Amino acid sequence: MCFTALKAMNPVKGLLSNGWQRVNTPVALLQPMEAEFSFDERMSYMRKYGNHCMSFSTLQPGMKFFDVPDKGFIAYRPIWGAQLVLSDPVCDPENREQIIRAFLQKYPNSAFIQITEPVAGLMTRTFGCYATQFGIETIIDLESWRLSGKKKQILRTAMNQARNQNVEIRECREDEKYKLLSDRWITTRKIKNREVGFLIRPMDMAYQEETRKFFAHINDELIGFIFFDPVYQNGEIISYVPNISRFSHSFRQGIFYAIMVHAMETFRGEGLKELNLGLSMLVLDDKNMAYESKALKNIQRLVYRYGNFIYNFKGIEFTKSRFGGRENKFYCAHTRYLPVVKLLSVLKLSNVF
Repeated sequence: MCFTALKAMNPVKGLLSNGWQRVNTPVALLQPMEAEFSFDERMSYMRKYGNHCMSFSTLQPGMKFFDVPDKGFIAYRPIWGAQLVLSDPVCDPENREQIIRAFLQKYPNSAFIQITEPVAGLMTRTFGCYATQFGIETIIDLESWRLSGKKKQILRTAMNQARNQNVEIRECREDEKYKLLSDRWITTRKIKNREVGFLIRPMDMAYQEETRKFFAHINDELIGFIFFDPVYQNGEIISYVPNISRFSHSFRQGIFYAIMVHAMETFRGEGLKELNLGLSMLVLDDKNMAYESKALKNIQRLVYRYGNFIYNFKGIEFTKSRFGGRENKFYCAHTRYLPVVKLLSVLKLSNVF
């Protein structure tokens, strides 16, 4: 199937809201562009362009890469005859269209998951895809952030309880007890006995050199920890995202809040301007835009409303909302109006079933 045929299948037409408009220019087939990067080469692109909250998670085990020399790469997982792309392409924004075009030329049966609004707009305007909201990310401005405010009462309560119980929170590279705590924590989750994958990177990865790890203890007992992965831009770390968190239920107010506040104060003291809280999946707005699949969005709303027994959608949204911050929409891009197989593929890769 050539890519021009892929465009013709899609019924999205005309001028779309928010300035997204299809461009029906002829699409020439490109010559193969791929070349496999070494890990050092991949990290050089990551440090330049890895400013998506999921960029670092593309390094998780099992991912495949579409590498384009002098441009960047796309991370994806093959499943059931299709390819699921995770996050934005790791490249200069000016090169996104070229890399995506080359990828779709080779893998026309693809969908893009957890992409930002600019990439979603590109997928709609240039490649004729639907772009349906998939969730939101929350970003904290550390320079102006304060503990005051009604919503932050739960944070202040957690800090007070941590102080009263002599909780010690410290940053270190490892803690010999963290895997035991993680094993116990997983048994309390909606999906027991296995980690959620793909949309959330696994706890243990080969490369974690710039991951920051904060552990909370009461005396010698480890009661919680959070791993913060770096967010890069132009060779610098511009933010962190708390991708891994585990905790003991013995701390009634939630040790997550206390560790988060401690880490935020640490990062602010180092001059970091923002903290990315990451994605809240299936937190959607009330409108259906012309470039979205109304059917898929309604299914996602139903999953969010009734599917908390599968994954803690509501609890994660509530927890992140306590910190305040600005919200950005995230999308999935797909060619079919109702991509049932690809939706199931996402759940399968995520170890939901």
